[in-house]
Amino acid sequence: MKSFLITISFFLISISCKKENNLQVQISSEQEIEQAISMSDLTKKQKRISDAALSIVNPRIVYDPTYFKIDYPNGDVPAGKGVCTDVVIRTYRKLGIDLQKEVHEDMKIHFSDYPKIWGLSKPDTNIDHRRVPNLMVYFARFGVEKTITENPEDYLPGDIVCWRLGNGMTHIGIVVDRKSKDNKRYKIVHNIGGGQVVEDILFAFDIIGHYSFENFD
Repeated sequence: MKSFLITISFFLISISCKKENNLQVQISSEQEIEQAISMSDLTKKQKRISDAALSIVNPRIVYDPTYFKIDYPNGDVPAGKGVCTDVVIRTYRKLGIDLQKEVHEDMKIHFSDYPKIWGLSKPDTNIDHRRVPNLMVYFARFGVEKTITENPEDYLPGDIVCWRLGNGMTHIGIVVDRKSKDNKRYKIVHNIGGGQVVEDILFAFDIIGHYSFENFD
């Protein structure tokens, strides 16, 4: 009798585990379907920007804010170095956009519209496009300046986000189609000292700029 009861107990436990596993699989499948639907809502350009940003992820990139003399157009700092703006520059270069040239061409004509933080009297092709405040002006002029909110659903893959870090420092990154662990926010490709990485930092700092820039074929 005791043996029979043990057998029944194991049988019932087995059924319970199977039901629990099936429920977990069902929940997992529903989450995957929901995420797939979310991804399908992205435009082709949003997806291309996101893919381009993810393609340059490299934690070995050394954060180096040194002023480099670089070629023009399509100049770049040494491949193993970079700052936050270089993430954006390198991403758009993958899409056929040379932000060095684009920012310079606009600054030549509308220099007075750009910040005078650095005391320059004329454009400098080596550094202008590598400064966050200049990119903010450029994206506001030629892209779409989007609303700054505390709602994570307003920040979509392909968007550009700028932050204030304090002590006059600013930061910039690109929203990509990778979700945070709690599935509430999209992650950001950026470089704040740990290389070109993808992290959940959307609301880690004070947001001061939110843009969409899709001026490519």
